[in-house]
Amino acid sequence: MVIAVSIPSLLRDCTGGRVNFELEARTLQEALDQLTASYPQLRVHLWSESGQVRKHVLLYYNDTNIAWLNDFDIQLQPGDKLTVFQAVSGG
Repeated sequence: MVIAVSIPSLLRDCTGGRVNFELEARTLQEALDQLTASYPQLRVHLWSESGQVRKHVLLYYNDTNIAWLNDFDIQLQPGDKLTVFQAVSGG
């Protein structure tokens, strides 16, 4: 299944300038794995050393924060989206 992926502009240097693109995967877990396999520089920005999503990052599968999911073995459907949000602070 092909799904749409959107990442923030701040991370486009990790994806060759792409902020909207497609990935092919059967499950959400496979899509997450494919994302970091295709764009290995994203791994350090999205995942901590312990394998958890970083505190300043939100990953959404359609309208659901993946932090709320118990299992990522969800079969993907046409029209599904994976969206990365990254909190930015400063002053």
